[in-house]
Amino acid sequence: MTESTPLRALALVCSLKASPAPSSSDLIARQVLEELGKHGVTGDVVRVVDHDVKPGVEIDMGEGDEWPAIREQMIAADILIVSTPTWVGHMSSVAQRVLERLDGELSETDDTGRPLITGKVAVTAVVGNEDGAHKITADLMQGLNDMGFTIPAQGGTYWNDEAMGSRDYNDLDETPEAVASTTKTLAENAAALARALKASPYPGS
Repeated sequence: MTESTPLRALALVCSLKASPAPSSSDLIARQVLEELGKHGVTGDVVRVVDHDVKPGVEIDMGEGDEWPAIREQMIAADILIVSTPTWVGHMSSVAQRVLERLDGELSETDDTGRPLITGKVAVTAVVGNEDGAHKITADLMQGLNDMGFTIPAQGGTYWNDEAMGSRDYNDLDETPEAVASTTKTLAENAAALARALKASPYPGS
């Protein structure tokens, strides 16, 4: 499978701010998609808070639940990006809800008993003007891997302001070189892994 093989990505932006409010989580997710685009990956952005995603751990929580439509986009994608702000040192409540809803994928299996999302790649992006990015990245990656996603090497990018700072990521005049470099590597590795898994899927039990 060559680099010209098309891939799809879906970015779930877990900002607490509804569209069209500026969002640092949205900005960094789009930067990840831009880098993925250099490797033949097209994608979409969903700001989760714009949708009525019900609490729960099923793929469909009934009347009014808008998660099933988001899930359809995820199932159609090869790469999932989860982007979240940092609040009180933790991922946003929206990001936590996304993980909880993804738990429903454990019961959605193929003929071999594997979750349908097995073979999909997941990466993370975290922004905040307080500490917590490494812990959030670890929590997200563990949860996503538990659900069946595969995490590439260096599959997380993040930005933190200085301690007790007040700037947001989207306030910066330019992307810091360290963040840009990390995002570039994330995209390279995610696209390569997604193509490898398409060419040689995990064996069924």
